[in-house]
Amino acid sequence: MNRPRGSKDAMLRIPPSEAEVTALFTGWAQELASCRKFAPSARNYTAARLMAEAGLRVNEARRLDLADIKWDLGRFGKLHVRHGKGSRGSGPRERMVPLINHAGRTLHWFIEDVWGQFGDDHTRPCAPLFPSERVGGRVGYDAVRAALAAAVALHLPVWTDRLTPHVLRHFCASQLYMNGVDLISIQEMLGHAWVATTMRYVHVHRTRIEEAWLAAQQRAAQRLEGVT
Repeated sequence: MNRPRGSKDAMLRIPPSEAEVTALFTGWAQELASCRKFAPSARNYTAARLMAEAGLRVNEARRLDLADIKWDLGRFGKLHVRHGKGSRGSGPRERMVPLINHAGRTLHWFIEDVWGQFGDDHTRPCAPLFPSERVGGRVGYDAVRAALAAAVALHLPVWTDRLTPHVLRHFCASQLYMNGVDLISIQEMLGHAWVATTMRYVHVHRTRIEEAWLAAQQRAAQRLEGVT
């Protein structure tokens, strides 16, 4: 019931710790102060942070428009993700993603201090949230992935070739789960069609087996009470 279609098991992805992701983005932010091309570097940094803070996929993030930020919705504002991944070729699956985990603060900084440096017109219909260096263009898939890989190699080398955008998405789901967010809410935020898919994202932190073992030990101890 409510299981993913297809017979192929998903790859086991164990995300980095919160301390490791914090170290990555702290080092990356410090690098922005002296990098040769500030605006593109800050754009890639912001896109990667959205993956870690809001659980976006690469294509979901890069295909956002400025108008997709709905600052007045909910308690923190929301992102209208119009190009969410559909199931079995069903087409884009739209969803609203709340700007929790300081994602709103990240976007405020990027729009106020960085976006204008690309020379685009913010009043233009479909103005991209993450522009390319070519005026009117949109950042490419490979540019975001390559920037993250370079930042990881420099600031978190133990995760070189392993910390991908999708692993950041797993990190987001895991952090939400460890902070007490229920599986259905995480499923809605990530845009999963099946809650079983969401469980694959958080199962490395689930403690059902450990708790069952402890309960069994307690039952065994109770049965032995009074036995001489």
